[in-house]
Amino acid sequence: MTRYTQVKKLGTPQELRDHLAGIGVDLPVDETVDPQGALAQPITFTDGATGEHTIPNRFAVLPMEGWDGTTDGQPTDLVRRRWTRFAESGCGLVWAEATAVAPEGRANPHQLMINPDTVAGLAELRGLLAPTQVAGLQLTHSGRWARPEGAPAPRTGQPHAELDRRVDADEASLLTDDELDELAESFIVAAGLARDAGFDFVDVKCCHGYLLHELLSGRDRDGRYGGDEAGRTAFVRRVIGGIRERVPDIAVAVRLSIFDFLPHETGPEGTGVPVAADGLPRPFGATESGLGIDLSETHRFVDLLRSLGVGLVCATAGSPYYNPHIQRPAYFPPSDGYQPPEDPLVGVARQIHATAELVRAHPDVTFIGSGYSYLQDWLANVGQAVVGAGDVGMVGLGRMVLSYPQLAADVFAGNPTERRLICRTFSDCTTAPRAGLVSGCYPLDDFYKTHEDRPALVQVKRSLRQAKS
Repeated sequence: MTRYTQVKKLGTPQELRDHLAGIGVDLPVDETVDPQGALAQPITFTDGATGEHTIPNRFAVLPMEGWDGTTDGQPTDLVRRRWTRFAESGCGLVWAEATAVAPEGRANPHQLMINPDTVAGLAELRGLLAPTQVAGLQLTHSGRWARPEGAPAPRTGQPHAELDRRVDADEASLLTDDELDELAESFIVAAGLARDAGFDFVDVKCCHGYLLHELLSGRDRDGRYGGDEAGRTAFVRRVIGGIRERVPDIAVAVRLSIFDFLPHETGPEGTGVPVAADGLPRPFGATESGLGIDLSETHRFVDLLRSLGVGLVCATAGSPYYNPHIQRPAYFPPSDGYQPPEDPLVGVARQIHATAELVRAHPDVTFIGSGYSYLQDWLANVGQAVVGAGDVGMVGLGRMVLSYPQLAADVFAGNPTERRLICRTFSDCTTAPRAGLVSGCYPLDDFYKTHEDRPALVQVKRSLRQAKS
């Protein structure tokens, strides 16, 4: 098994540059970070219905999937703690967590839901954020990856032999066109409820293998929501069009997996390898081989979003379920995952460069980049360089904000980074919820170090290690 150089062992920006050159990766790295520099500057995105929205700086909290709400989708003290930390982060935008529009679309039994009964709780969460922070709510249906009661309960967007096998999906799992019509209505109603809860925008989520993302690659789907490009984008058009017509006073954004690769599986020595492509649909934003990037249809989709008035897009890639090394590069994968088949910095650069291509081609859209957490000590040095070069509008913080929520605030204050809090991509925040435990940073957050679920997490990891040996 290949051992890659850990970022924490690269002690200076020059050592990072040297390492990047040694693995053939091109990333800009600023020598120092200016507290009043590119990351501190405001940015404005323009929504087709609600006009201009100014964000006070270039850091954003990225949406994540909570596993700590109530079984009826309400926030708990754990959720409120997380959002309070978001409020204190210094990030100018909070792209709030995945919130299911229908009970059967939940990715886990404790995911937040949006319905008339939860609006007050969501409004309370919005009230925890700073008044200066622009806040959006991610609306989601987990589709193939739904687990509303804990066990897989897939509702798929297209046939996919490999992924169907992994979740035991069959013909009855495929959502019909009539069911998708009803689900589109759920998204539209949810947008109105998010407005009532005080959010500035909603995200019509199109990423990570969840339902709307799967529909974008539904070349093998029959009916009105599959086949050609018009069919594959029909659901998104129906949802956003409905929001524009019935909820014109809330902005619409999209988090998009701008490219995807074939599913991977654990190969020799635990390293991830792609499955055979024969008979599988070509992933969205991929070459025919399914292992390279072709952004042609991504560019057309962004043009479509702009025609629908969308002015804010968060760029991500792939899926945590079947190719996590391209979605969230990590040195330490989840305990049930595979070892990365490449230096994780390759995955970071892949996302940054693909996002830059979209930024250059669509100057009227504001893009937020993802994949930065693996840069660790040098996140701000690279983020400042990429923003300063005009290759992204904002830098998104996902896992990093769980362990080190005040990173952005420290950057703007000119404080040295707190190395003990920097996310080292241990992936316990993924291993725990996959075992039915609450999600948090167990290695670095003092609160979760003593949480009642930690002994169970230790046992889960031990059992998974033993099963692999």
